[in-house]
Amino acid sequence: MGGEGIKHHCGVFGIFDHEKAAELTYLGLFALQHRGEESAGIVTSDGEQMYLHRALGLVDEAFSMQALDSLKGRSAIGHVRYSTTGSTTLANAQPYMIDYSRGKVAIAHNGNLVNAQLLRSELEAYGAIFGSTTDSEIFVHLMAKPTYRNTTESILGAVKRAEGAYTMTLLTAKEMIGLRDPHGFRPLCLGKLKDAYVLASESCAFDLIEAEFIREINPGEVLIVDQHGLRSYYPFKDEHPRVAQCIFEHVYFARPDSKIFGESVALVRERLGEILAREHPADADLVVPVPDSGNFAAMGYAKESGIPLAHGFTRNHYIGRTFINPVQAARAFKVKIKLNPIVEIVSGKRVVVIDDSIVRGNTSRSRVKLLRKAGAKEVHMRISCPPHVSPCYYGIDFPSREELIAYQNPLDKIKEFLDVDSLGYLSHEGLLSAVSFPKENYCTACYTGSYPTRLFDEADKFKLEHR
Repeated sequence: MGGEGIKHHCGVFGIFDHEKAAELTYLGLFALQHRGEESAGIVTSDGEQMYLHRALGLVDEAFSMQALDSLKGRSAIGHVRYSTTGSTTLANAQPYMIDYSRGKVAIAHNGNLVNAQLLRSELEAYGAIFGSTTDSEIFVHLMAKPTYRNTTESILGAVKRAEGAYTMTLLTAKEMIGLRDPHGFRPLCLGKLKDAYVLASESCAFDLIEAEFIREINPGEVLIVDQHGLRSYYPFKDEHPRVAQCIFEHVYFARPDSKIFGESVALVRERLGEILAREHPADADLVVPVPDSGNFAAMGYAKESGIPLAHGFTRNHYIGRTFINPVQAARAFKVKIKLNPIVEIVSGKRVVVIDDSIVRGNTSRSRVKLLRKAGAKEVHMRISCPPHVSPCYYGIDFPSREELIAYQNPLDKIKEFLDVDSLGYLSHEGLLSAVSFPKENYCTACYTGSYPTRLFDEADKFKLEHR
């Protein structure tokens, strides 16, 4: 429930030519904290020198006033991380900064390279030495080919070798770069704050710093920002790769106040709930969301069904998203204290519980037990996406296929395991009808097992450590 068992990816931010670059990046990372809670970092540039600070923990834990004061310059990039490749260590925290033949470059990456092991083996064979076990560092080494004449050429060369999901912000002494892989798996937005250009994984970061949303970086676009303004390159324009934006960003990951993939996250989630109500009606007294990711789908379900919406759970907002903590014992403890039913609301009532997903099923089962203990007469569970049957290779650290409850069990067995009176998942067709753009523009591999790219490596976040 609430993304139970699903681990996140990352959030990236960047700003070019603003007197408060470090401070604004710090605020931008706060807005993106939901995308990763393991580490945070910022790199700044004063036009000549570059300065780095990164630490494990949340944004407010990672940066003291002294640390922010040490980040000098008018340009910056930042990163919040959940480790989808590599362990939770300071060496793997981002942004990652390296000296190479054209000077220093820093990189902040959201996504996973599906050919990471192949590329790393090749680079090491030619003498490359790695300081981390992330696939993000591989991209920097791809840029270091001696025949490249400048930073732009090195980036365009690197993106042609990388495969998979890579939404990135990069910083050199004099340039900020934003790019998305040609499939556009993860979002990246462009904004403006007076004369400064801003990049962020989600538009909600612009709202916090009062920047104007301009547009999204296009799939396959490499955007260079420097003292001359903006210029874009499209190295894949002749190849016409399939656009495959992650539909689960709309279902769960993105903040509801963000606009990604061309539309409001909140409105898409409300439509998911409306369609769910049509596909799986219930005879009940209350519609109860699992906060917070189920809230907007529950609004849609209640509106379409005519059943009153009630907040039957209260959430402890100081816990964070349970899936982000990778230590199982810590996650299990957080699950117990994250949500609590309100007895006076649910007692004696037939309750429709709206959640965004069921992954392993253990957390969902525990919530049903809590509702029944609180006196709920019936519990009907409705899920605003299809069953998850396959792992993600593009920057979401899902459990293995064997751990996914819907891969192992038919619907009646899941219903029995959860101890609910009825269970309904949104259909694949219903999911895609909630978005406004062509259905083929979305990746739904976690629901179908049909992947939009070649797969080279196993879905294992420690794959570069097991080598």
